[in-house]
Amino acid sequence: MKILVCIKQVPQKDAPLKLNEAGTWIREDVSYEVNEPDAYALEEALRQKEKHGGEVVVVTAGPARSQQVLREALAKGADRAIHLIDDSFASLDAVSTARAIAAAMEGETFDMVFTGLQSDDYGFAQTGVLLAEILGWPHATIIIGIEKTETGVRLKRELEAGHYQLMDMPLPCLLTIQSGINKLRYATLIGIKQAKNKPVKQLTLADVRSKLGANMQKIERLYVPVKQKKTEMLQGTPGEIAKKLVDKLRNEARVI
Repeated sequence: MKILVCIKQVPQKDAPLKLNEAGTWIREDVSYEVNEPDAYALEEALRQKEKHGGEVVVVTAGPARSQQVLREALAKGADRAIHLIDDSFASLDAVSTARAIAAAMEGETFDMVFTGLQSDDYGFAQTGVLLAEILGWPHATIIIGIEKTETGVRLKRELEAGHYQLMDMPLPCLLTIQSGINKLRYATLIGIKQAKNKPVKQLTLADVRSKLGANMQKIERLYVPVKQKKTEMLQGTPGEIAKKLVDKLRNEARVI
C-alpha cells in the first residue's frame, strides 16, 4: 500500500505571536512545529504500512524551514519526502495548495492520501477535500478508524453528539484524519540517523505554477484582540447582592 501524507509546519502553540509590519500575518521569528492533526495522519499511515507493507511518502508546501517537519517524519519511519519549496507557498489559499500537491503527485500512483483534519494556523479544513476533488477520488473526513478490506477500506467516522458512522470506500481514496486516532510515536536514534540518507525531492513554485491559477483568498489585515477587563463590586446584604446580580445577568449580560 502506497500512502501520501500531507503535513504542514505551523507556529508552536505556546509561541508568543506578533504581527508583521504589514499586519497581514505573524512575524517569522517564532518557533515552529508539525501541525498536530497531521502528526496523527502520519502515525496512521505508518501503522497501515506496518500491517500491510508498502511505502509512506510525506509532502509539505512552504519555505526552506518547512523541511524540518519532513525530516521528523522521515525519522519516524516515512520512506521519502516531497518538498514544494518557496516562501510563496505559505500564503496560498486552500485550493491553490491542493493544486500544488496534486501537481507534485503527477507521475506516481498512490493508494491513499492522508491529511490532518485541519491546520492549527488557518484552520480551513479544506485542503484535503479539495485535493480529493482535484484528483477525482472519493474521500471521507474525521476518520478515527481504518481497516483494510478485499475491496478497499472500512472506515469509522466521528460525527456529532457521540455518534459514529461506518462506511466502505474503494481505493484510491483520500482521508482526513482526526486527532487522537492513535498514540503518536517518538523518533528513535537510529531513525534520526537514517532520515539523513532518505531522499527529499524538491519542487519550486515555477515547477507547479501552471497548475495553480489565481489565489482565491487573501488576508488583508489581522488584528490582535484588545485586552479588556472590568470588575464591578456589588454591595449590600447577601439577598440584595443576589438580586442585583440576577438583574445584571438578565438585563446587561442577557444570559438568563
